[in-house]
Amino acid sequence: MVIFSGSTINIFAFQNDKIMQVPFDLLKKYNIPVPRYTSYPTVPVWKESMNLQDWKKVFQKQFDLSNETEGISLYLHLPFCESLCTYCGCNKKITSNHSVEEEYMQVVLKEWNLYLQLMHTKPVIRELHIGGGTPTFFSPKNLEKLLTAIFDTAIIHNKHEFSFEGHPNNTTKGHLQALYDLGFRRVSYGVQDNDPEVQRIINRIQPFENIQRATAEARAIGYQSVNFDLIYGLPKQTLETMEKTILQSISLHPDRVAFYSYAHVPWTSRGQRLFDENDLPSTETKMKLYQLGKTLFVKNGYCDIGMDHFALPSDDLFKAREEGWLHRNFMGYTTQHTSILLGLGVSSISDVGIAFAQNQKTIHDYYTAINNGELSVTKGYFLTEEDTVFRKYILNISCQGKTNFLPQHLDLIEQYSFPELKKLSEDGLVEYNDSGLVVTELGLNFIRNICKAFDLHLLRNESKQGKPQFSQAI
Repeated sequence: MVIFSGSTINIFAFQNDKIMQVPFDLLKKYNIPVPRYTSYPTVPVWKESMNLQDWKKVFQKQFDLSNETEGISLYLHLPFCESLCTYCGCNKKITSNHSVEEEYMQVVLKEWNLYLQLMHTKPVIRELHIGGGTPTFFSPKNLEKLLTAIFDTAIIHNKHEFSFEGHPNNTTKGHLQALYDLGFRRVSYGVQDNDPEVQRIINRIQPFENIQRATAEARAIGYQSVNFDLIYGLPKQTLETMEKTILQSISLHPDRVAFYSYAHVPWTSRGQRLFDENDLPSTETKMKLYQLGKTLFVKNGYCDIGMDHFALPSDDLFKAREEGWLHRNFMGYTTQHTSILLGLGVSSISDVGIAFAQNQKTIHDYYTAINNGELSVTKGYFLTEEDTVFRKYILNISCQGKTNFLPQHLDLIEQYSFPELKKLSEDGLVEYNDSGLVVTELGLNFIRNICKAFDLHLLRNESKQGKPQFSQAI
């Protein structure tokens, strides 16, 4: 068990076999609303309407520049779930009617064909992730049908990485085998929490035996990376129940663990209004839950990749971080670095390096646009030259723990970033000068806060913020 004494929380550091101490007052100081920086500029900055013709031109240009040298990343959003998990902030549609699968697949393939018309060469798929919702809501046969139709019109890169999100309750051998046969080698299971009372409150009843079964079946089939998603800060969580969940999870030796902070955003996620906020852990308890998890993972051989992610040294994510080719996008940390991430499906987000675009958020509106022969893009953003530079700073910090400054924007860095970096430096989180910045070992606990120092959109408008936009850092 982690020891909490006074104002200091002890953590077992992976490096140097020593114990690092993270002062509680630092955790409290930096536990502020801040973006997760899966994009920059962040989504609240994007325009509510987007010129579709301009998006098509930018997509086409960027595709022509990068497809043959890098390939593309593809994200498929499958939104259906049979029951509502009240903590979930994802775009989802609750139904037990599986007849919806066929129509949804047809529309996604129509959308894919609309994008194919913008491509002058056959797309090379290097990375593919299926998320939701619950992707394993779809039958193995339908997943195979959908993916085969896409693959028949593309080239699969010889170094591709395919992954999907599976629900331990309904991921069957059939799902695992069908996707494995199509080239998938990584599965992420949504574990969240194993405590029965927590599961009851969040409406996700999921016996640990199901997680054991799903993990064993994936490994028996040949999956090279089995990942778990855990959440801290859920209603009714305690240090004791969190410790049990983490140790149970570690006993199954997941290759990666995403240990996410519960993002309480009831203003955007109606399901989060269904439980009593008094059941949420206090700020102090939530910080201790985070430190407990970090301690247990690191003590048991996992490396802290950053931004809530942990990986075993044998996993490619660890190797990517060590060798400097780690990347981050809307799918989180990834070992693949492509200039184009194409999102298909309701609410999916596409990223072409110099522009973002998001699909309609309701299935009705998404279907209407695609069935009328038009892309469903409704919201997005075209990056300025300044945005592109500062996006690179944020990516470097979150993936490499350091960045170099370009001279053409040093005046902006001095005006906006340096005042933030000065405070971070005084707390021992960064070291910086006019040439660049390095995150300290202590600072790795506060990556989101450090990235904020380069979020010019947020810094310029911080005093004008109205309703809440972001979850707490911890």
